[in-house]
Amino acid sequence: MMRLNITHRVFLAILAANAIIVLFMFLIMQWSMDRGFLRYVNQLEQNRMERLATKLGKVYGVSKGWGFIEKSPDTISRLITETIAESSPPLPPPVVNESRQGLSQPEPPPSRLSYRFEKRIIVLDAGKNKVFGTSDPSGIELFKPISNRGKVVGYLGLLPRKILSDTHQLKFVKEQKFVFALTALLMLLVAAAISLPLARLLVSPLKKLAAATSHLSSGRYDIRVTVDSDDEFGHLSRDFNALALSLDKNEHARRQFVADISHELRTPLAILGGEIEAIQDGLQDLSLESISSLQVEVFRINRLVDDLYQLALSDVGALAYRKADVNVADILAEAVNRARPKLAESGLALNALMPYAPVVVYADADRLAQLFDNLLDNSGKYTDAGGTIDVSIESGAGYVTVNIKDSGPGVTEEERKKLFDRLYRVEGSRSRSSGGAGLGLAICRNIVEAHEGAIEALHSPFGGIWMKITLPLSSGKQ
Repeated sequence: MMRLNITHRVFLAILAANAIIVLFMFLIMQWSMDRGFLRYVNQLEQNRMERLATKLGKVYGVSKGWGFIEKSPDTISRLITETIAESSPPLPPPVVNESRQGLSQPEPPPSRLSYRFEKRIIVLDAGKNKVFGTSDPSGIELFKPISNRGKVVGYLGLLPRKILSDTHQLKFVKEQKFVFALTALLMLLVAAAISLPLARLLVSPLKKLAAATSHLSSGRYDIRVTVDSDDEFGHLSRDFNALALSLDKNEHARRQFVADISHELRTPLAILGGEIEAIQDGLQDLSLESISSLQVEVFRINRLVDDLYQLALSDVGALAYRKADVNVADILAEAVNRARPKLAESGLALNALMPYAPVVVYADADRLAQLFDNLLDNSGKYTDAGGTIDVSIESGAGYVTVNIKDSGPGVTEEERKKLFDRLYRVEGSRSRSSGGAGLGLAICRNIVEAHEGAIEALHSPFGGIWMKITLPLSSGKQ
């Protein structure tokens, strides 16, 4: 079975719609022609009736009554023939007959027309008694009065036509119907000629989108479509371009992510391999110091793999969250107490301002503790010695805000936008002994978003970075 493409389907749909419209127009015109022409013929006969009524009134006056109908039955036929001749178009001038050297008069109107008209005539006297006609007077709605010298002497009625029966009239109607049919056919052909280019024009944007989608599915994320309208196709084209741009960015991020992960893993593995090879070759003794150095590199690899695992779980939503109403101030205070000794060793001052009243949120206490530990550890690593870290909590309007502000060094606006990107570090040359793999803040963002909150990096008033976390309060405490 042949499958039609979208262009042919649209073409057939437009053509079918036009064909239905043309068909209905043709049928309505046919019906209107039949009804209208029949009404026109009946109106002509009504006009003829007025002239016939006038002639009957004159004959009635000459004959002193209706007795002339019985004495001379052909009188009605003669009068009808005269009215038909009067209502007919002007006859052509007489033609000279060269063979007889005389004038050849045109033939009178057909007698059968008079006969058909006569068969439907009814004449009533002043008392409405039938004096002429074979039809039933009940079928006549309107009688025309017959007057003589201002006095009504009778009534003339005509049974209206129900159908056309005259040959000339039927021929005329047939010719008109043929013209209507020919017009309908021409309209249909014109519609077909217009529908195909119109269908191609309508489907053209869809074909462009289909071709671009095919390229996109094959990995060409740089493909774009031209937006040249503001209709549904224009909106679809814009959405397609946005999708292609997003896929392009994601593909670039994926490649960068793989490259960065490879680099992060290759460095400790290279150190491990070099030290083990040095021990095997006898260049380095197997001692507690060398084993400790190997253990440090193994710990770094394990930490990176664990961060990747945590990030992957949070991405797919498989990271376990056991939420309950918890006091976020207590969780933050415990994180501050855990971080204080290490920060003091680095020469950093930690100031914490906690509210006395409980600040209740619906959250996973362990994940919030992981969030605060990561943020405090991050501030401790990247704040210069002698600096300050300020921690505070604010609540109101259904939300609680946790602020972690540190002193310099600061970062630029462009760098702050990338802090939550995976494997991003402000300084590419930063030592891995102090900095991590650049996954901690990405994990923090996933934890916050899992609690329907938001996290953003702002410029700290102390010259460093201000981490602002917003979480919704528990419904029972808002």
